[in-house]
Amino acid sequence: MMQAAEAAVHSALPPLNKGAIVFSEHNSSQVQPERFKKQTAPQHSTEQGSRSMSAAKFKAKGIFFDLDGTIVDSREAYLEAARTAFQAMHQEPPSMATALEIPRRLEQKQHLTCIVTGDIQEFLRIYFSAYYSVTAQKTKPIPNIQTALEILAKKAKLALITMRNIPKEAITAELTQFHIAQYFTHVITAMDTHKPKPSPEALINTVKTLDIDICDCLIVGDSTSDIQAGKAAGAKTVAVLTGLFSRQELATEQPDLILKDATALPDFIA
Repeated sequence: MMQAAEAAVHSALPPLNKGAIVFSEHNSSQVQPERFKKQTAPQHSTEQGSRSMSAAKFKAKGIFFDLDGTIVDSREAYLEAARTAFQAMHQEPPSMATALEIPRRLEQKQHLTCIVTGDIQEFLRIYFSAYYSVTAQKTKPIPNIQTALEILAKKAKLALITMRNIPKEAITAELTQFHIAQYFTHVITAMDTHKPKPSPEALINTVKTLDIDICDCLIVGDSTSDIQAGKAAGAKTVAVLTGLFSRQELATEQPDLILKDATALPDFIA
């Protein structure tokens, strides 16, 4: 359980800006199925503002979203959880940078010994308990995500795949609070899988439930694990820059598309 939960906490967010595309790329070394090729999408300014790029639109039957760092901003929840755990371990309150380093290290399966003194397992027990207890109050939706989901839900079946180790009913309640639950046909959490991302298990189970082919699906996420899971399953992959990893780190995993945030995705779905 704890191992799955550790893999789940992966989306501390940098400062958010609305919807513009930073970068998009398609892997020229890989053959793209014909069903995913269509007309060229509108061009957008890049991160540097000095050049523009374009990408073919995807025709997808299923779009799978990560939650933390993709659909919701979870920074305050991470900070609150870290404060609670550090206090319990009799350590000084963490800075935001330190608080966000914890989920980043857990995402990469790195040790916390340079951050936490004492019993790491006890720290993690307190940390995850605190995190899950405050997510409903401390997370907030990415700006304009409701509009994007409304558009996308008319084009494909949407599913939410989160590695939070809590019942899906709790996730649905949080989505309902943000008025976006109605857009998701299926929700799956770490409690519904034996192996968390980057294992493709959750994606494979989702396509079976939705009765669609994985090659007709996209996974949208903020972490390297999301991209790795998508590639392992055989789905197209979309990385967003609202999470732990930089554009360069995400590009190393060779996603099919890199966007500033998920609100830009409708421009790339036929």
